[in-house]
Amino acid sequence: MPIVIEGQRPLVGTVDIGGAKNAALPIMAATLLTPDECWLENVPYIEDIRNMMRVLHHLGVAARFEGPNCLRIKATRISKSFIPLELARKMRASFLVTGPLLARFGQVAAPHPGGCAIGNRPVSVDLAGFQAMGGVITSGDEGYTIKGPRLKAQRLVLDYPSHTGTENLLMAACLAEGTTIIENASVEPEVTDLASFLCAMGARISGAGTSVIQVDGTHRLHGAAYRVMPDRMEAGTFALGALITGGDVTMDGAVTPYLGALTSKMRDAGAEVEATRERYRVRVTRPLTGVDVQTYPYPGFPTDLQAPFATVMTQASGSCTIHETMFDGRLLYVEELRRMGARIDLSSGRTAIIHGPTPLRGTSVTALDIRSGAAMVLAGLAAEGTTQISNVGYIDRGYEDLDAKLRGLGASIVRVEESDHPYPELDCEEPVDWPLHRMDDAAS
Repeated sequence: MPIVIEGQRPLVGTVDIGGAKNAALPIMAATLLTPDECWLENVPYIEDIRNMMRVLHHLGVAARFEGPNCLRIKATRISKSFIPLELARKMRASFLVTGPLLARFGQVAAPHPGGCAIGNRPVSVDLAGFQAMGGVITSGDEGYTIKGPRLKAQRLVLDYPSHTGTENLLMAACLAEGTTIIENASVEPEVTDLASFLCAMGARISGAGTSVIQVDGTHRLHGAAYRVMPDRMEAGTFALGALITGGDVTMDGAVTPYLGALTSKMRDAGAEVEATRERYRVRVTRPLTGVDVQTYPYPGFPTDLQAPFATVMTQASGSCTIHETMFDGRLLYVEELRRMGARIDLSSGRTAIIHGPTPLRGTSVTALDIRSGAAMVLAGLAAEGTTQISNVGYIDRGYEDLDAKLRGLGASIVRVEESDHPYPELDCEEPVDWPLHRMDDAAS
């Protein structure tokens, strides 16, 4: 069902930013570490969250939305310890349940994870850590089987600061025997949010948000209520929407601490950015200037905002360079922008040289992944005429009510069909078939 945009209308007003997808997904996985009930607030109702709920339901977990963005999960009686292939293929985050299941039950089987086609994203960091903690790994063409009755704490030095690897090992270490040290850990804010939730469950963690995390293992965690942090990628997308349309967009200042690199680059490009604890406001009062960007793990410029920022740069004066350091398939969207009139040269598959400003013309384009989908929306907002975006399922994986929020800011954007029921697929009863197998006291 395509999204259709009539462009060249400035975005003006205030927008609400939802909970962070990349924090909510590992937090949902972490609920597997306890048999007690967990209550999560500010959970975005997006396709990736729905897919993670399907994973939990498959395992035998009682999980459902109970009101807008409020999620109740209770993993008292787990009936399975493997992830089905059809769900694993839909998103990489499905692999996040391996750490909690291995720690609590001593075994897990998982296919190779899927997700957006943005390049090679191995799970070698996760597997090396599990193995160092005593897990015995059997790998095959379809995936992995990991067994370890009780994980043993270790000093883990990660090959690179993988956020998924850090999260998986952090969760596994919470129920491991002894004190685990994770060096070269990811410092992404979403990792810190996961650690805060784990501490609310009774975990003993120090150093989250730094490159060295210490976890003192315990036999059991308990339930907790927790509010997920705001989504810095959604906030960044709306901020860039203000830039590309010459608008004026304001959001709650809760996002300010997470947008430092983007804030700096937008100011360099000529935007006026008010970044305080009270509010985050972006407005454009003069023509934009091209700015070079190189992606880097937090607190560097986020790879997830590279495609949207490059799209904005097509409307800036002069030539600029966008260099992607993290994923080798993340510039595939360039051809879609060229179809709309952008002048972009590619070098070595990882560098885009953008020559601007160039008028964008509405046409039919395709979302190739979550963030390139957002980039196509931004391009449509700036383009002359009508832009039709297909493959919008990618956009729905990462953004809740994106089109409705944009309409609230003055955009002309519609899609063909929408469900009238706010939670049509997940208004379900708790699972009732509960074959039970516990590996240790942590599950009791």
